[in-house]
Amino acid sequence: VQLQASGGGLVQAGGSLRLSCLASGRTFTNNGMGWFRQAPGKEREFVAGVSWRGGSTYYANSVKGRFTISRDNAKNTVYLQMNSLKTEDTAVYYCAAARSSYASTAPTQYNYWGQGTQVTVSS
Repeated sequence: VQLQASGGGLVQAGGSLRLSCLASGRTFTNNGMGWFRQAPGKEREFVAGVSWRGGSTYYANSVKGRFTISRDNAKNTVYLQMNSLKTEDTAVYYCAAARSSYASTAPTQYNYWGQGTQVTVSS
C-alpha cells in the first residue's frame, strides 16, 4: 500500500502549485483523506481534509481561502490546489488516509502516510 505525493517545488510568493497524491495497492474510496505539512523544527500540522465522497472539506485557518482540497476516486487521487502561496507555507507536505470515512485534524487518526513532497516559497 502506497501513497505517492508529487507536485512540490520552488515557487515565488503569490504563486500556485498543485499537489497530487496517488494511492496504489488498495483503494481509499471509503476513507477520508488529508494533507499535512511539517516545516523544519516544527510539528506536523493539519492543512486540509476531505471526506470519502468529497462532500465535506476542512481547512486549517492559515490556508482557508487559498488552498482547495479535492479528490477523484476513479483515479484514486487526492489533490491540493495551493494559491497565493506565502513564505510561511514552506514545508514538506504529506498526504494521508484516515481510519474513517471523514477527515480529521489529528495525525493519529490517519494510518497510511505518503513520503512527502517539498514545497518551498521564496520571497
